[in-house]
Amino acid sequence: MASVFAFLAIVSSAAAQNPATRKFFLYVGTSTNSGTSKGIYVYSYDSANGMTEPLGLAAESPSPTFLAVHPNHRFLYAVNEISNFAGGHGGSVTAFSIDAATGRLRQLNAVASRGGGPTHLSIDRQGKWVAAANYGGGSVVLFPVEADGKLGGATGFVQHTGSSVTPRQTGPHAHGAYFSPDSRFLFVSDLGLDKITSYRITAAGALEPLDPPFAPLKPGSGPRHMAFVPNGIFVYTANELNSTVTAFSYDKATGRLSEIQTLPSIQGYDGANGVNYPSEVEVDSQGKFLYVANRNGDNIAVFAIAADGQLAPSSQTSAGGKYPRHFALDPSGNYLFVENQNSDNIVKFRVDRGTGALTTTGADVKISIPMCVVFVPAQ
Repeated sequence: MASVFAFLAIVSSAAAQNPATRKFFLYVGTSTNSGTSKGIYVYSYDSANGMTEPLGLAAESPSPTFLAVHPNHRFLYAVNEISNFAGGHGGSVTAFSIDAATGRLRQLNAVASRGGGPTHLSIDRQGKWVAAANYGGGSVVLFPVEADGKLGGATGFVQHTGSSVTPRQTGPHAHGAYFSPDSRFLFVSDLGLDKITSYRITAAGALEPLDPPFAPLKPGSGPRHMAFVPNGIFVYTANELNSTVTAFSYDKATGRLSEIQTLPSIQGYDGANGVNYPSEVEVDSQGKFLYVANRNGDNIAVFAIAADGQLAPSSQTSAGGKYPRHFALDPSGNYLFVENQNSDNIVKFRVDRGTGALTTTGADVKISIPMCVVFVPAQ
């Protein structure tokens, strides 16, 4: 499984002088459908000196392919990308408590996701709700978070219907569920429908469609994942099927998304018959750069964000492996971790905060089918 390693990186003077937390647990969600992985793995990580050390298996769990951390850093949640939970025909969402001293996870409970193959989840900034997107089931579900970190029974559920123009769009495929910064709205990127569906979250946790109920994308786009800028006025989506990125303006009062630009997610790519499949998107903490993972292109693309929210291609860097499924900027913003699904490795890059450009550190973590990473402050 994961071998002992240490990242030897140049110490960032900005991080070294920052009095904020520098010690973290780094959790890796994996697929257990093949390979040797058994669940969620944990590493110690020092954002100041770049050192990372393996701590082992944090929790055994079936295909915990996407993770989210509670704002109080005491709980971690995972989707289980399966279709047979408790003998049924859907997946599950699992809640864990975090041991602040060791990083080990203790399962609190697991609940049915009410749809097959859940691929994404998120938690709102108040730590009140967890939302999950069922790719296979084409639906979205909302759970309340109880005081002890457990997930309560689903309060909101919407089954999407419809289709679009490509062979992968014969039905709905909800691929991401994202809360607005103020936790009033939930946005669901549905790859099968070419729509970002929009819901108001009621006090009781029901999901009510907004007016308009969705933001449309060009037929055949296949929206996958989304990212807000820090001030919440712009939103970006990676469109998996036509290899584009779309910028939206966001009206905080109404929850309305309005498209302002769509452009290619990758430059100069003609491999795999042009099928690139972008996956993850993330905005840096300064709101200056958008990062996009291009899977068949095996790179991370960087876009500069202008004052009006429009994007301009800035740079592209090899992912250091095959099929980058996900990546995450570390809490300092000085490093970016890329999980390469098909080459069983995680690669760490140094981030130029001025240009957004990535530079390899030579660090390469061997782990079976990595799918997601998150950071939690350690004691």
